[in-house]
Amino acid sequence: MAEITLVLLAAYLLGSIPTAVIVVRRVAGVDVRTLGDGNMGARNVSRTLGWKPATVVAFVDFFKGTVPVLLAQQAGLVPAWQVAAARAAALGHDFPVFAGFRGGQGLGTILGAFLALALDALAFALTRLSDASARLGIVVIFVLMWRGGQPAVVVWCCSAPWG
Repeated sequence: MAEITLVLLAAYLLGSIPTAVIVVRRVAGVDVRTLGDGNMGARNVSRTLGWKPATVVAFVDFFKGTVPVLLAQQAGLVPAWQVAAARAAALGHDFPVFAGFRGGQGLGTILGAFLALALDALAFALTRLSDASARLGIVVIFVLMWRGGQPAVVVWCCSAPWG
C-alpha cells in the first residue's frame, strides 16, 4: 500500500509542475496566465509566444502523463492503479500545488498517459510477450515520428541500438 501511495503522490507532484509558467517566465519574463486566454497550456503559449516555447511545453506536459504510468508499471501495479497514476498526474496538471491550484486543461498530460497505457495494453494483448510488446511500442513511435514529419535522419538516428 505504501508503494501505491508513493506512486500516486509522485504522479500528482509531477503533474503539478507548471511547465507553461516556467517556460514563459524564462522566455518572456511574464506569467502565462496573464496572456491570451489565461490558460497555462501549450495552445495558449503557441498563440502568444509562438511554436518553439509551445513545443517545449507540449513535450514536457506529454511526459508528465507518460512517466507516472511507466512508474506504476515498473512498480508492478495492476492496470487500475496505473490508470489512477495517470489520473493523479492529470489532476496535478489541472490543480497544481505549485501554481496555486490553478492549472491547465491537461490535454497533453492525458494524451501522454493514454499513450503509455494503450501501447502497453495493445502490444501485450496482441503478442502476450513483454519483449515483443516493447518492440511494437518502439515501432509505433518510429511510425508516428515519420508520419509526423520528422526528418529521416532523426528517425534513423533514433532507431540505432542503444543497449
